[in-house]
Amino acid sequence: MRVGLLTREYPPDVYGGAGVHVEFLARELRSLVELDVHCWGADRDGAHGHTGARGYHQPAFTTMDIAVSMADALTGYDLAHSHTWYANLAGHLAKLTYGIPHVLTAHSLEPLRPWKAEQLGGGYQVSSWIERTAYEAADAIIAVSAGMRRDVLDVYPAVAPERVQVVHNGIDTALYQPVSATDGVRARGIDLDRPYVLFVGRITRQKGVPHLVRAASAFEPGTQVVLCAGGADTPELDAEFRELVGRLRAERDGVFWIPEMLPRDQVVQLLTHATVFACPSVYEPLGIVNLEAMACGTAVVASDVGGIPEVVEDGKTGLLVHYDENDPAAFEAGLAARVNELTGDRDRARAMGSAGRARAVGEFGWAAIAARTAGIYEELRRSS
Repeated sequence: MRVGLLTREYPPDVYGGAGVHVEFLARELRSLVELDVHCWGADRDGAHGHTGARGYHQPAFTTMDIAVSMADALTGYDLAHSHTWYANLAGHLAKLTYGIPHVLTAHSLEPLRPWKAEQLGGGYQVSSWIERTAYEAADAIIAVSAGMRRDVLDVYPAVAPERVQVVHNGIDTALYQPVSATDGVRARGIDLDRPYVLFVGRITRQKGVPHLVRAASAFEPGTQVVLCAGGADTPELDAEFRELVGRLRAERDGVFWIPEMLPRDQVVQLLTHATVFACPSVYEPLGIVNLEAMACGTAVVASDVGGIPEVVEDGKTGLLVHYDENDPAAFEAGLAARVNELTGDRDRARAMGSAGRARAVGEFGWAAIAARTAGIYEELRRSS
């Protein structure tokens, strides 16, 4: 079976969880099917690149142009598998043009991310139309969590429930594992004799990092805050974040902001030696970053949204905080309280980290996830 895996992100250009998913899924699928990856940008090792025409005023039109290029390249393929709205249109066009099945993986849903209108303007209506069209016509939808499956069926009631299957995101527990090296942490000026709380993610409304920065005002004295945060969605959000960090630094020491994208080995060091990994997302279909922290043996404090409770076992591998969009102050107070519980009891935090590592190894391996994905391909081939 020849499969075209369609994605915006592919190494080295990976900036989010969907890109991480594609990277590792592709690696494992290559032994199970004849796989070609088609991505945005230039050709690279393991992937065919596609670029759109320059000069569009609306970035969404560039996305559509790249989708046409991707679909045009899929002649002779047996199946298309797309990831995110940036590639969903390509899969849909291939289905219409070549009569092949289209599988898509649901990493998030545009209607549940209304803040993207800040970033995309009218293009948000285009992205929503592309996503809805592709979802309603797809032969199979892979949801990365049970919570994501519920969201798909709620948002797109025209989708038949039997077409939506859950295959969790995964983690490479050989790449993400506890390490003894500390040079990258020390080079940032972080004091390893003091507890630190780590955030890794983009500066977006979805990731909720402003909530964490506000909550950090109530962290116990001596607790350091390390924010690996970059790629703000808008200049306004960037300015808001800078102001919040500046205010926090005026209140306490030990506040570190790392805006650049770090090499994986540096991220693993930071994850390993953190006392707590914080995930304050207001929307998260699963949250690979929580798996990365758990695989590195670190306790997690996270919001209870989306698929996060399917990853973080409350009271065992971390602590969950209820998120209510109508009461952000309560959420921020809850984040601070749960973080303080663990920074104040580092033995408990270490025990949760060990349990998280065991859970990541035992339940979220990529080989099993690829096998389940290939099984969905095979079911479609037999039924077509």
